[in-house]
Amino acid sequence: MESGTFYVCRNINNRSGPRTQRHCQDEGKARKQRGSRCLVLITVSLALICVLLLVFIILQHNTITAERDLIKSYKNTVEEFNQTINSLQNKYNGVMIEKDQLQNNFKSLSQKKLELETRVNNLTAEKSQLQSNFNSLSQKKLELDNELKKESKHRNLCGPVCYFISNELKSWSDSRQYCRDQGADLVIINTEEKQRHISSLVSERVWIGLSDIENEGNMTWVDNSAVNQEFWLEEEPNNAGGNEDCIELMPSETIKNWNDLPCSENRKGICEKYTVKNFL
Repeated sequence: MESGTFYVCRNINNRSGPRTQRHCQDEGKARKQRGSRCLVLITVSLALICVLLLVFIILQHNTITAERDLIKSYKNTVEEFNQTINSLQNKYNGVMIEKDQLQNNFKSLSQKKLELETRVNNLTAEKSQLQSNFNSLSQKKLELDNELKKESKHRNLCGPVCYFISNELKSWSDSRQYCRDQGADLVIINTEEKQRHISSLVSERVWIGLSDIENEGNMTWVDNSAVNQEFWLEEEPNNAGGNEDCIELMPSETIKNWNDLPCSENRKGICEKYTVKNFL
């Protein structure tokens, strides 16, 4: 019998014998075997439980370690985010400051723009006024130049006798009246020298003081004097149409430049005035 194991076999009916004792021994062995199997099962179960516990502990440790690393990673990420947020906040603050400065600059520039536009408008108005004054002065200058030319021309035409040409195209009678209103009369040409002089003064067709209005075919000057010398164009006078009673002087390369034509035609007249003063 092994140490620590006791088997009790009671003899039923107080009978004893070899078979009863053997049976009791076999039953003890069987019990012993069952106990060994139970112990083995318990041991294996405990071992499995220990292995499972160990695996669970390892898994739990790995999980905790992973969670710890993840938490640490999260913390690092959060710190980086916070740093990024702080950096962005600083940049945003800087941008807002720049925005305020730009807005102030824009307001200042807008004010300057408004002032410049006002100045431009004022300068434009002044320019227009100056241009108007300039145009007015230019017109006055032109008028003065024309008057000066006329005055100069009149003075050049003046001596003991003053010659001047009317400004407007008129009939022979109206041109003579213009001359008479000026204290003069249409020019009388009675010498070749005077014919040359008068021809050099004109650049357009002008009336002279010769006609046969009073007596057809009998040419006389405005002072009723007779013609001493004649300076007719070739084939003139021809009294074309039967009513060419007044005489014009036409610019030409020769001194023979008189032509008869109707008195109603419009021409400028060359006036003659005897005076000791210049005609103005």
